[in-house]
Amino acid sequence: MPEGDTVYRAAHTLDRALHGATLTRCEFRVPRFATVDLTGETVSEVASRGKHLLIRVGEASIHSHLKMEGAWHLYRPGEAWRRPTFQARAVLETADAVAVGFDLGLLEVLSPAEEAARLDYLGPDLLGPDWDADEATRRIRTRPERPVAVALADQSTLAGLGNVYVNELCFLRGLAPTRPVGEVTDVPGLVQLAHRLITANRDRTERTTTGDTRRGARTWVYSRAGRPCLRCGSRIERGRLGRTDLAVRDTYWCPHCQT
Repeated sequence: MPEGDTVYRAAHTLDRALHGATLTRCEFRVPRFATVDLTGETVSEVASRGKHLLIRVGEASIHSHLKMEGAWHLYRPGEAWRRPTFQARAVLETADAVAVGFDLGLLEVLSPAEEAARLDYLGPDLLGPDWDADEATRRIRTRPERPVAVALADQSTLAGLGNVYVNELCFLRGLAPTRPVGEVTDVPGLVQLAHRLITANRDRTERTTTGDTRRGARTWVYSRAGRPCLRCGSRIERGRLGRTDLAVRDTYWCPHCQT
């Protein structure tokens, strides 16, 4: 599932291509919204909120979530698509660009009021203009019994972190993913680091948490199970953790550097 920085970049790319343009073609290839046609309406903004992408057209908001397989592509009119046509869930065309949403995990067309209600559960957006570190800290501390990795991944706590950042943040702060939030001595410092780390990567196509952009050296622990820790040489371990049985994610940690 993509991190918030991936969605942020996708939104900014789409905004540059679509902002202020009038739709000349609009197709939603999902049953519930198949009859909705926004042709003739103007795109006022493309924005992200955590992992959610919002294309605001006229009085409507096209809300999508990439989930595991989704992506938005931009093409010139008439250009061949790089993914199969049957994977397309949304097609938005202007005089100069075609935006195609492929295999979107969620796609819906909402009114402004419906959009606000749909996203009301989200915590402070790490990459949003209204980022509130104090509120994020308060929300993390609300349930001190939760493992710190679960709290960081909870989008109602703070919006934008995916599994890569969660694992890397735990390593950088020396925290085992399973450590209860109530035993984390510097929650504000953890929140500030999350904001700095994702902000530093928001304009990169190759995310790095180590400062090294070479393949295989971009993360400290994520997806490195069985390999030596880049800091101490201990073998990186792997487990599974989540707030419910249906929301478990792989966790990675160094047994020496993280306690």
